[in-house]
Amino acid sequence: MGKGAAAERFFSDAESFRHIAETASAYPGAQLYVGGNAALIGQKIATNPDLKVLLCGPIGPKLHELLDENVIVPPESVQEFDEFHLILEYRAGEEWGQLKAPNANRFIFSHDLSNGAMNMLEVFVSSLEEFQPDLVVLSGLHMMEGQTKEMRQKRLLEAVASISDIPMGVPVHLELASMTDPELMSAIIHQVFPLVNSVGLNEQELLFLTQAASGPHASLASWNGVPDVGVVSDIVFWILKEHGRTPGKASDLTRIHFHTLAYHLLVTVDGYWANQVAAVAAGARVAGTQACATQTIDASRVFLKAPLEFATSKMEEASTVSLNPHEPVSEWHRDGVTFHYTPVLVCKDPLRTVGLGDAISAEGLLYSEIYPH
Repeated sequence: MGKGAAAERFFSDAESFRHIAETASAYPGAQLYVGGNAALIGQKIATNPDLKVLLCGPIGPKLHELLDENVIVPPESVQEFDEFHLILEYRAGEEWGQLKAPNANRFIFSHDLSNGAMNMLEVFVSSLEEFQPDLVVLSGLHMMEGQTKEMRQKRLLEAVASISDIPMGVPVHLELASMTDPELMSAIIHQVFPLVNSVGLNEQELLFLTQAASGPHASLASWNGVPDVGVVSDIVFWILKEHGRTPGKASDLTRIHFHTLAYHLLVTVDGYWANQVAAVAAGARVAGTQACATQTIDASRVFLKAPLEFATSKMEEASTVSLNPHEPVSEWHRDGVTFHYTPVLVCKDPLRTVGLGDAISAEGLLYSEIYPH
């Protein structure tokens, strides 16, 4: 909260969590929303009337009721009880003891064993042949932190086998979320990244990733204010060069969508993706509208937090980019990799921050075109 950073943690005490969840549910002002990264991305995509979404996960009665009519749930995914995730939202300037939040954000905690064990992954993959998807979105790997080390290693290997069974030619996007276990993050980088085409993540996940994998700027303990664009660019470039598709590597990873409060960066290996200017712009637009709960950007309710000028790298000779309000999406290139950057019109007083990253990734994917290979 002191850094204004989004975070999520597993709550290990089942009985205490049940008591907290029941108390929160009984509170007169309690609000229930669709939760879980995959469900939120699916729900956002399903608002397009021409699209159908297949959602596999532990779907309880309340969640089922909240889902868009374009979201299809296989019978095997339906369960008797809902899994609750508790969201503590705070506004800019709000105080907790000695801490004062520099911007609005949220803290999530849950005792979600079904998602933590990736119980529905095999059901999902076995449903794909009938559903014939144009895109697959995976998330929830971070929730495996609630498992024992042995169980985690076993399920990750099984998850890798299931992901490998996704039909060739169907693009796969992985949405990351807040994590604390460097060993699990490292395993995801080495075992899962090569099997997916695209990854979505925020500034906390990006920094933890480079720390866990000893990547560039790994000595940086935390971000100080708005993440430096040059530092972010270096890390994302390194991920694609080290763990993405290159002439010497069999990896499928060719796209990373980075989002932070002030700006977004969509980075692709040349020759694999098109329409990324529209994709990054669409993600930035939904960040402003969804946070303020408006249909269009209301100029009186948003502000610019992004740097007006920045260097594109901290590690090698960099170019300097200046923000052009008439063409807000900036583009630059680095050794076979293209960067698309856009500032975000940040909502001054957001009604809700949870799910923003999922909406951003969903919009970016909707506007993205992948070339068949």
